Amino acid sequence: MIARFLSLVLLLYALGFVLFSVTIGRPAAAEVRTDAIIVITGASGRIEHGVDVLADGKAKRMLISGADPVVTKDDLVERLGGHRRLFRCCVDLGSESVDTRSNAEEAQRWLARHNYKSVRLVTSDWHMHRAGYEFARALDGKYEIVRDSVRSEPGFSLLFGEYNKYLLRRAAVLLDA
Repeated sequence: MIARFLSLVLLLYALGFVLFSVTIGRPAAAEVRTDAIIVITGASGRIEHGVDVLADGKAKRMLISGADPVVTKDDLVERLGGHRRLFRCCVDLGSESVDTRSNAEEAQRWLARHNYKSVRLVTSDWHMHRAGYEFARALDGKYEIVRDSVRSEPGFSLLFGEYNKYLLRRAAVLLDA
């Protein structure tokens, strides 16, 4: 009986991983506009995508959450090869956060300070499940969240690790309740 139960748990875990893997985040529709953009640092292409969306006029302002405190806007302008005016007027660097949960908490304070009502969440496709979950919890339904994933080609180990982080976070929230 115990072996059957453990087999069922293992099967559900494996099926969950398959579902997680085939439903990774997707880019938002091109015409979607929001008040703000939140970019979570951590993988290539995220900041670039956020800047492109901001430059296209799809939002008023952008927060780069999780930025290293030593990084400046000028550093980013140099790295990205332009957009100096855009960075001066419309980009904030948030360096208060150290993980996805604190990214969401930092974003909530920033959104409240600016009185925004909608936000485009930019992160990697493989990270969107967990990031979306954390942001939904932190923003508590007070803001419309548009998920905008940066496409990548994550390998098995990256997806497997992210799946386990996601499950552990969900379990921690359930056990804390």
